[in-house]
Amino acid sequence: MIEDIRVAQAQGARLLPACEVVGISLRTYRRWTGGGEVKADGRPTAVRPPPVHRLNEAERAEVLRVCSEPRFASLPPSQIVPRLADEGVYLASESSFYRVLHAAGQQQHRGRAEAPSRKVPTSHEATGPNQVWCWDITYLPSGVRGLYFYLYLILDLYSRKIVGWEVQATESGEQAAALLRRTALAEAIQTWCQPLVLHADNGSPMKSATLLATLQWLGVTPSHSRPRVSNDNAYAESVFRTCKYRPEYPAEGFATLEDARAWVLRFVAWYNTEHRHSGLNFVTPEQRHTGQAEDIMKRRIEVYEAARARNPLRWSRATRDWSLPASVWLNPEKSASPQAQAA
Repeated sequence: MIEDIRVAQAQGARLLPACEVVGISLRTYRRWTGGGEVKADGRPTAVRPPPVHRLNEAERAEVLRVCSEPRFASLPPSQIVPRLADEGVYLASESSFYRVLHAAGQQQHRGRAEAPSRKVPTSHEATGPNQVWCWDITYLPSGVRGLYFYLYLILDLYSRKIVGWEVQATESGEQAAALLRRTALAEAIQTWCQPLVLHADNGSPMKSATLLATLQWLGVTPSHSRPRVSNDNAYAESVFRTCKYRPEYPAEGFATLEDARAWVLRFVAWYNTEHRHSGLNFVTPEQRHTGQAEDIMKRRIEVYEAARARNPLRWSRATRDWSLPASVWLNPEKSASPQAQAA
């Protein structure tokens, strides 16, 4: 490094810019080359005097003794220090308590409660339709303040098609189970030859005994989000946002339950058969679900290749990528799939 700086100087470069290029300061360069010889960096092996205000051994021993008292055995320093202050005692700061305990190997979880842990989200991969379904319930406002209708919706992860839905006046596991049975029949689900996972959050209808019994009877594997984590079911939440931000969505709410059902019927038809989904490279969920998407992509590629042949100077690189991912992940692991798409 020093030799590179000297070569640059010999060729006319100024010292300060040369030091900045290699990533050291001018002061560091002068310290390393002081006396005419290149010196090794002495910072890692430098002997530094201990701070004059550090705790001595007796004070550190007193901190450990106090933390080991029966009354403090299950308390962290954030609780111990204020209690000592109420008794008119000051031994050290809270951060010093933590450092002393850590150095003595006593900075462990205290108390009978389980130590906090990070739960890995449930991850599922869909390589075709009717392998992973996501479902959820959302509110639909009525014309009366505080009164809502409930939209039950089941979404296919692979194709984003809404495979089942219903609008009800109440929220219950029995109605969810009935919707699941109708959807499985409509999609001709045969779990004995193709397993199916149904992912949901932790609401009471999602974990009701009636729904779980129906899942077991159908041979469907239940899957749930982590507690208090709202984005583990992002695909279903994304559909609800698309629904409620449609231009024709009634801002004043639905007058009757029949009005809500009629509106959702129109929305589902539009979403499945007309909506070009950005997560599907702008084919409709119905086209993806029925296998038409591959032929559509091939035709798009032919159109672009023909346009490039007519005007090759307009393309400096390859034409637009019209491919589709082979699989879709729900809550992908960090190293699971680089092709995982956003909802």
